[in-house]
Amino acid sequence: MASPVGLRERKKQQTRQLIFEAARRLFEEKGFDRVTVAEIARAADVSEVTVFNYFSTKEDLFYGGMQFFEEELIEAVRSRPTGEPAFKAFRRRLLAGADRLTPKQSAEAILKAAYVISTSPSLAAREREIVDRYTARLAARLAEETGADPGDVVAVSVASALMTTHRALVSHVRRRVLAGLRGERLAEDYRTQARRAFARLERGLGDYAVKRG
Repeated sequence: MASPVGLRERKKQQTRQLIFEAARRLFEEKGFDRVTVAEIARAADVSEVTVFNYFSTKEDLFYGGMQFFEEELIEAVRSRPTGEPAFKAFRRRLLAGADRLTPKQSAEAILKAAYVISTSPSLAAREREIVDRYTARLAARLAEETGADPGDVVAVSVASALMTTHRALVSHVRRRVLAGLRGERLAEDYRTQARRAFARLERGLGDYAVKRG
């Protein structure tokens, strides 16, 4: 029999997913800027307070998946094995993400999200803010590991190069989906572009932030 804590946590996850799905449907139907939090709450059959308990802002409802993946990138760098440079851990996690592109529904979701973002200046601005925040977190991690001062120029430069490559791949995938690429062809195109970009970066970053035991 599941413990009370387990049941509560499962219910919280279900509520969060319910709110997220209700918001996603409304954003696709009406556009991000035309949807209110009150509408999302009604569609999910919860109160507005409940929505804000799970998502701090309306933008967070839209970018929940993106922020989860950015967290995974930071964690991949943090938990990499001894002797491995940060660059390789970051690249490995990005390449693993190609598997998510194979299902047909993934491309359709990307297509819809790209359209919503293109019609909402507030969402485009929020996306930049999220990227900036995670770039700063990655830079802080690299500075700490290499014994550099917070804000070290080299750590910031390396973090910026890695995150810019990541976001360039995101933009590339959106363009390819808009051009009609789907399934395994889309995933393999992503892998090819990622390997090309990181092969170039490796010449300068391959021996930076090698994790010590």
